[in-house]
Amino acid sequence: MAGMTSVRWNAVCIDCSPAHFERMVSFYAELLDLQVVDQEPRWAALREPGGRTGINVQAEDGYTAPVWPAAAPKQAMMMHFEIETRDVPAAVASATSLGATEAPWQPPDRDATTLRVMLDPAGHPFCLWS
Repeated sequence: MAGMTSVRWNAVCIDCSPAHFERMVSFYAELLDLQVVDQEPRWAALREPGGRTGINVQAEDGYTAPVWPAAAPKQAMMMHFEIETRDVPAAVASATSLGATEAPWQPPDRDATTLRVMLDPAGHPFCLWS
C-alpha cells in the first residue's frame, strides 16, 4: 500500500508458564531445527538458519494451558501450528522424545498415519500431518 511503512512477518510468540520456559525453547529449537538467536530470562527468539522466520517463546506468570478439544468455559486454543512431515508416525515418535504428548482426543474422521494432534510441553496443540 502506498505510504505504509514496510512490514514483514517474522515470528509467532508462544506463551508458557515460567516453569515450562526452558523446555519450550529446547522443544521447538530441536523439533523444527531452529537456532536460539536471542534469549533473556523469560523470552527467547528462535529462527530458521536463514534467520528470517521463527518462533518466540515468552514466559507469563498467568499462563493457562488451552484444552483440546475446546470445552467452554475452559481456555481454548487461539491458534496452532500445522507441521508437515513425510512420515507422521516417525514425527510423532520424534516429537514425543522431545517432550510432546499425543492429544487424548484425535479427529475421528482422519487417518492416524496422516494426521496426529500433539501437545507441546506447555499444552499448546499442534498438528503433524502428511
